[in-house]
Amino acid sequence: MILKMYDYYNLDIDYAEGIYIYNKEGKKYIDTFSGIGVLALGHSNKELIERMKNKMDRYMHLSNYLLDEDAEWVANKLVELTGEKGSVFFTNSGTEATEAALKAIKKLATKDKKKIIYFNNGFHGRTLGALSINGFEKLKAPFWPLIPNCQEFVFNDAEGLKDYMEFHGDEVLAVFVEPIQGSGGVVPLTQEFANVLSYYQKEKNYILVSDEIQAGLGRTGKFYSYEHYNLKPDIITIGKAIGGGLPLGATIFLNDTANILKPGDHGSTFAPNPIALAGARFILENIPNMLDDIKEKGIYFIEKLNSLESFEIADIRGKGLMIGIELIESLSDLKQKAFENNLLLNVIFNNSVIRLLPALNITYEEIDIIINKLEELL
Repeated sequence: MILKMYDYYNLDIDYAEGIYIYNKEGKKYIDTFSGIGVLALGHSNKELIERMKNKMDRYMHLSNYLLDEDAEWVANKLVELTGEKGSVFFTNSGTEATEAALKAIKKLATKDKKKIIYFNNGFHGRTLGALSINGFEKLKAPFWPLIPNCQEFVFNDAEGLKDYMEFHGDEVLAVFVEPIQGSGGVVPLTQEFANVLSYYQKEKNYILVSDEIQAGLGRTGKFYSYEHYNLKPDIITIGKAIGGGLPLGATIFLNDTANILKPGDHGSTFAPNPIALAGARFILENIPNMLDDIKEKGIYFIEKLNSLESFEIADIRGKGLMIGIELIESLSDLKQKAFENNLLLNVIFNNSVIRLLPALNITYEEIDIIINKLEELL
């Protein structure tokens, strides 16, 4: 008996390929959320699978006392793509990447500088540490007390954050931010808010953590989503797509933060898994060359959505192929209606936002098919 944490689709899966999932009767369903952003190149990418199989034929697991040949390559590439110097700690997930960042940050806490700021509707994971900086009260409430000295602010409230920093900024040790909130409804930073974050990062010398777990790795048309806003994070957390479909995450410590954690401060039995690393190397060899294509397809997708004549749509927003369709009112039956029309939709934020995270190699023809089905639904 599985402990039911999710509302499962009534779908008897046979196999999946590209943007489609097939049931055992041969019916195919369009997957618009790609394992919630995990499958950057869609289901069952043959070249990716071959790369993983080759590694599996050689070995499946080593230990943290033996270095897989892909680990250093992947780490170097992740840092190189920031344009900075740094080092990488591999994890099994995005949430674990958050935990590694929190441990490093708390190691620097002093009596006078110990506050960690996060934002409402921001999502950084569900473990106890990550929950402490999770901007969803209903997720946190059953588990109080959590890590102390974590303080929530309103996302994109530039004046409110500025006022606080003027009077209490010297107490702030770190700020966690998603440049584009995922679970919070696909809400991008405003440039004004980003400017305030950057200004006080320098003035008050706090650590800026960019959560790229969902919006990173090319999803928005930039390799890291913070690049849209000229942010200069000190720490970056990634997960989801990096393992090519297998569990993998990483905390990227840039510049001075690369020296915080010392041997013995942190560890993981399974991370980095060699097969997931093979997938990560394939992802990093391909995604950087796809960024212009992702950007153009995102523009096309949003233009098509904007052309829909629907009284149900309040707003369409996002960057690249991370798109949110905000509905005028909550539609509790939308997910089921879409399923009946062979479309798998991720409807979030109290059934009021459709979150689209399609495969980054989706074709224009496939985008049109999704648009047509959404038009019928909305």
